[in-house]
Amino acid sequence: MPPAEPSLRWDGDAIVTLDQRALPHERRILRLTTVDDVIAAIATLAVRGAPAIGLAGAMGVALSAFKHCRPGAAGHCADAVRLDAQRLIAARPTAVNLAWAVHRALGRVPEGAHAVLQEATAMLQEDITANRTMVGHAVATVLAHTPDRPLRVLTHCNTGRLATAAVGTALGTIIALAEAGRIAEVLVGETRPLLQGARLTAWELAEAGVPHRLCIDSAPAAAMSQGLVDCVLVGADRIAANGDVANKIGTYSLAVAAAHHRIPFVVVAPESSWDRSLPDGSAIVIEERDDDEVTGFGGVKTAPPGTRAYNPAFDVTPADLITAVVSEHGVHRHER
Repeated sequence: MPPAEPSLRWDGDAIVTLDQRALPHERRILRLTTVDDVIAAIATLAVRGAPAIGLAGAMGVALSAFKHCRPGAAGHCADAVRLDAQRLIAARPTAVNLAWAVHRALGRVPEGAHAVLQEATAMLQEDITANRTMVGHAVATVLAHTPDRPLRVLTHCNTGRLATAAVGTALGTIIALAEAGRIAEVLVGETRPLLQGARLTAWELAEAGVPHRLCIDSAPAAAMSQGLVDCVLVGADRIAANGDVANKIGTYSLAVAAAHHRIPFVVVAPESSWDRSLPDGSAIVIEERDDDEVTGFGGVKTAPPGTRAYNPAFDVTPADLITAVVSEHGVHRHER
């Protein structure tokens, strides 16, 4: 793979990143200079994707440390940074990467703000390296479970470089397969209600020159029944000790349909997405988002006034529906 440009970076006194809410029509650059900026960016999905929000959270701890722990500042700076860290973690409760990265950065606070920033930037580089390694493992896993020909792959939400430091997880795997001549076509689930698949994954695939078609979220089972899918590749926001996986809402139904049609279902996610303190997925906290995301779009109401919505951001896929969970450490689960 060519050298990867990080999706987030530290510039002087700010976190610099693309505003994912504006894509694909506008490349809007965000400069996040306060913890409140970082929290708002994570909560509104300007920054999204489990690894990416973890990295943003770690850099948010650095912003807090530079604010509260200046030379000559009054005592209790660590307490102030811890309070900011708690607010960062609460911005999105399902993705374990956020809490993991924030706590890791927080551990460097006694050494000063520069040490916190050093830890956050080290995590960014580690994520790029981990992504490259897990993509290699995932490519081998996919090829071991699929026919020896260019493949038709289905993916959901966005798991590319926008969702990580660089390279990506499941989408990084798809692009690597395409570079090896092993992709015939990618079916991209639109990912209602915020259309991460339609807006972001389709944009990344177009940039990479990978053949793809967009499909509505209710179409994948039909596509599988018609022989249009050889493999499903998705990411993860939290993985329980038994291999149950929390991912973008709609993932569970894809796994059920794939199991029915005997299609490999592969999860690609870093070790930081594992939460082995949870025995299974029943204890994973599922974020519920505003009704407005479902009852309208782009400022236009599509449902009658007063309509309430069921709008979970994630669902949990049981381990027994998953062919393999792949991380930078290898394949954690193999064969249904």
